[in-house]
Amino acid sequence: MADVTIKEVYKIYPGNVMAVNNVSLYIKDREFLVLVGPSGCGKSTTLRMVAGLEEISKGTISIGKRVVNDVPPKDRDIAMVFQNYALYPHMSVYENMAFGLKLRKFKKSDIDKRVQEAADILGIKALLQRKPKALSGGQRQRVAVGRAIVRKPEAFLFDEPLSNLDAKMRVQMRTEISKLHTRLETTMIYVTHDQIEAMTMADRIVVMKDGLVQQVDTPLNIYDSPANLFVAGFIGTPPMNFFKGRLESINQSIYLVDPVLKLQIPDKWREKTEPFIGKEVIFGARPEDIGSPEAESRPVSEQQKILAKVEVIEPMGAETYLYLNTGNQSFISRVDAHRKVAVGEEVSLAVLMSKTHIFDAATEKLIV
Repeated sequence: MADVTIKEVYKIYPGNVMAVNNVSLYIKDREFLVLVGPSGCGKSTTLRMVAGLEEISKGTISIGKRVVNDVPPKDRDIAMVFQNYALYPHMSVYENMAFGLKLRKFKKSDIDKRVQEAADILGIKALLQRKPKALSGGQRQRVAVGRAIVRKPEAFLFDEPLSNLDAKMRVQMRTEISKLHTRLETTMIYVTHDQIEAMTMADRIVVMKDGLVQQVDTPLNIYDSPANLFVAGFIGTPPMNFFKGRLESINQSIYLVDPVLKLQIPDKWREKTEPFIGKEVIFGARPEDIGSPEAESRPVSEQQKILAKVEVIEPMGAETYLYLNTGNQSFISRVDAHRKVAVGEEVSLAVLMSKTHIFDAATEKLIV
């Protein structure tokens, strides 16, 4: 297995279209790194440059100690799993998994051993003689992964491998891929637009937008401490709530003020927020930090509550989503499923201020 280094890499298409803009990443040996972002952010292009399927406009990519800029894909010692599985329809499962090894002139006995081992790991030994058309989507995806496993490459690359599966199968397959990573102890680079996949599978997440890396960190750190407004809004389900307002100093305390809200900012944030007094900011609070049992169980002043009207109620089983409006701004609260509320009711919700965020409205960067 090997580490992968992406150093100051650009991808510029004709017409000066910048798809990847000065991306530098170091993927450690045996790490599971996930590239996530909206469509067109450059994540798949970055992966394809690592694979050798896209030429690099500038920069260098190394796999292990070897720079691979000019190395053909077949000689990079990587294996890639695609969104559409890319199985040969006229070949059996066994033949699909063995095909790459046959091209490399492996002995028949070695091919059989590797295919059987991979099939055993993935639980598809009973499917080896079937054709792809006789398989479900999840089974085809296992075959595509198995074809990669038999190669025993230095790195596995996954390009949105679960996007064609139904919701239940996606959950099952992402668990299996995570188990596979643990079992094989290999380097994996995984591309997805689904932030739930990123949060549940990654050792580290790379959030991208418009060809630029926005933040690289562990899932929990990205969730708790997003670097900017885009990351804060992209990671999290439901997404973070944002309230536009101004920071003002009132009676020696700092408040977020808008035409309706007046929320007291924790004193521990004074040093970082004082330079922004009188300026426009964006206040961010996750749905679980507004009206949550933890927030509601603490004695708080009216300066740590939001008064709003309930517009929609979504029972989710263990919890309920409330869609609310302050008369000036809309937001979502995630509350206990047994909380009694009705559409049209005006409710007062405590805010867990210690877990909220403040962003500079001009730069969209995190202040606290």
